[in-house]
Amino acid sequence: MDKEKASALKDAGNAALNADKPKEAIEKYSEAIKLDPENHVLFSNRSAAYAKLENYTAALADAEATVRLKPDWPKGYSRKGAALVYLNRLDEAEEAYEAGLKLEPNNQQLKSGLSECKAKASRSFSGGFGGMPGGLNLGFDNPNLIAKLATNPRTREFLSDPSYIQMINDLKNDSSKIGQYSSDKRLMATLGVMLGVDIPGGGDDDDGEMFPSEPSPPRSAPKKPEEPPKPEKMEVDATPEQLEARAEKEKGNAAYKKKNFETAITHYEKAIEIDPTDMTFLTNLAAVKYEQKLYEECISVCEKAVEVGRENRADFKLIAKALTRIGNAYKQLKNLEKAKLYYEKSMSEHRTPEVKDMLSKVTAAIKEQERLSYIDVEKAEEERQKGNEFFKKGDFPTAIKHYTEAVRRNPNDAKIFSNRAACYSKLAEFSLGMKDCDECIKLDPTFIKGYIRKAKIQQGLKQFSQAQESYHRALEVDPNNHEALEGLRECAMAANSDPEEIRKRAMADPEVQQILRDPAMRLILDQMQNDPKALQDHLQNPDVSAKIQKLMQVGLIAIR
Repeated sequence: MDKEKASALKDAGNAALNADKPKEAIEKYSEAIKLDPENHVLFSNRSAAYAKLENYTAALADAEATVRLKPDWPKGYSRKGAALVYLNRLDEAEEAYEAGLKLEPNNQQLKSGLSECKAKASRSFSGGFGGMPGGLNLGFDNPNLIAKLATNPRTREFLSDPSYIQMINDLKNDSSKIGQYSSDKRLMATLGVMLGVDIPGGGDDDDGEMFPSEPSPPRSAPKKPEEPPKPEKMEVDATPEQLEARAEKEKGNAAYKKKNFETAITHYEKAIEIDPTDMTFLTNLAAVKYEQKLYEECISVCEKAVEVGRENRADFKLIAKALTRIGNAYKQLKNLEKAKLYYEKSMSEHRTPEVKDMLSKVTAAIKEQERLSYIDVEKAEEERQKGNEFFKKGDFPTAIKHYTEAVRRNPNDAKIFSNRAACYSKLAEFSLGMKDCDECIKLDPTFIKGYIRKAKIQQGLKQFSQAQESYHRALEVDPNNHEALEGLRECAMAANSDPEEIRKRAMADPEVQQILRDPAMRLILDQMQNDPKALQDHLQNPDVSAKIQKLMQVGLIAIR
């Protein structure tokens, strides 16, 4: 016998039943019964689960087992009586209720069940409230009725409607008027709460017993199509302490909605003191701490809630909710790494679009934070100077590495982009060079080298009209810039000349003649024609790179 494990299975069964999963609940209760077959509560709870599945014969068998194991427990007779009502064995149901009342004469649940059972027996076959004898005491004259209705989720909201209060008062004065309200669905929910039974049609969020006061029709009987019912929260043999704790929670919720946080905290802490096994009391308390901007306290309470939830096998959605709240609190504390960690933990418990979006945003914020923290103007200048040294040596790939690091350290320095653009041009990476020129101009529209480097690339690509536009932009900054004026002249000549004239003019240049007489250069130019990829290898050589740049400028070759 393993009572500790059986208790854990019972809690799991209760959670399943509360989640409207009676089959799963029955499995858990059955496993628990194998470990602790003398535990009357297990049979009582399984009886309730069977009734939820409309297996009233099995519900009765478990109710009888409950009475056999614990003959002095009134709840067992209540289970038995309700199951017999389901089976329409009303005489036996009366006997069961009366047996329970001998043990506890003031048990309201047993008294109400017996009264309703007798009423059913006296009704005509046509049924309904119209045949109910006048003056039947259903408990409307109970001085605690309003308080009972106010604490039950099924009827709490009704009390804000004057017509509902009028109905209660009418029936309190004369219960024979019950037929007048038979079409009011709120009456069914009210009777369910008063009698401690689950009456079909009595509304959502049922917190009463598992058994309706009217037996259900046979399964074979045709039923009108209905909308799928909302999941019901079923109280399974809740202890008086648990009920008291939940009442404190409701008071806390009411205060929270009114922003009366200190009062809410008082009620939530009282609920935790009465029943420390329910994590929702803790998560509600954490919500108040969050609203008060006491984020570290919120985190501490949520961590405790997760601990309690895991120990008591709480729904994974509740665990996820607590973890998300921890993430939110860390986000408010600007600890984005911790926020990301707890959002990920929440997602591992239960994935929701909302938390996924939170995780995405905080991840992006972390990356931006890292980018900004890496910026260092002094180190950027050091890297730029290193890049300049390698550029002078003709080691353009290494220069690019240093310029790239300088960009990361200071992405707002136009000079760095200009320098890297020069390197890309030397390596014939014209698209990358053009991109850096554009960024350079964007950062500093008065930086003339950005326009000239862009124009040189366009000129080398024989995009003369675009190159002229870039040179004109440079002259707007400095009308006397010699390099821009000379480039503009070259573009004008190239645009107005035919290819043969361009070739003749280029061949007249002594520097071009020397390049073309070099056997190594002739071989390189032949390779470039047959295999354009070979160009990148040759451009690694600073001397070859300079000669190719010269041939491009005079228009003899073009690289695209």
